Amino acid sequence: MPINEKDLSNISLYGTEKSFLKKYNDIYISLEQVDILKKYNINIENYKTFESLMYDIESYLNDSYEILDDLEWVSESLQEYNYYNRTNK
Repeated sequence: MPINEKDLSNISLYGTEKSFLKKYNDIYISLEQVDILKKYNINIENYKTFESLMYDIESYLNDSYEILDDLEWVSESLQEYNYYNRTNK
């Protein structure tokens, strides 16, 4: 299907449906990240603010005796998104 005289039929999109951000209350998060939080019994629906979610994630990470790379990734990516999209620069 041509758009602006360009054929887009052979262009591949990066990402999956699980990597697109969805808004929960005031928090933008992907379904992939929500699934990881569910794995650790952290329900995104219970959080009204980004700060309260981050507090609980960081508390969970600090209290754990295991290395939780997936939860650490969620924490880092949410903080990065917050920095670039909500911080006045």
